[in-house]
Amino acid sequence: MKALTIRQHWTAAIAHGAKRTENRSWPVPAKHIGTRILIHAAADIDRTRQPSFDVPQELTDGIGIWPDHRSAIVAITTLGGCHFDEGGCCAPWGMSGYFHWALADVIALPTPVPAKGALGFWTPPVDVLTAVLAQQTEAAR
Repeated sequence: MKALTIRQHWTAAIAHGAKRTENRSWPVPAKHIGTRILIHAAADIDRTRQPSFDVPQELTDGIGIWPDHRSAIVAITTLGGCHFDEGGCCAPWGMSGYFHWALADVIALPTPVPAKGALGFWTPPVDVLTAVLAQQTEAAR
């Protein structure tokens, strides 16, 4: 299973079900469409594009991801597809001039799993995958 590193606060918005579009300058490789991937919160936050939304307290209770977890796997998702921005599609999350990656069936992990991220798709170490997959069944309930 591959992982994708994304900066906070976007990672929390994905894990909590608000953000279902990831913006990238490159398209999803065809071999990854339809596969499950891990969402990894980067060590740093995105200081250039702060989210302009308020997250209701009930979304954050019991999950513990908003917004401080960094350098950790926080969710599992399916890459549902990819398209280039078509003039305002995928609002409010889709950015003009980027590829929009569709995220589906997101499962937030009950406990984020510490891990060092990387650029692009990367393969987490076995101990990280084991810890994530142990929570996947519990989180899906």
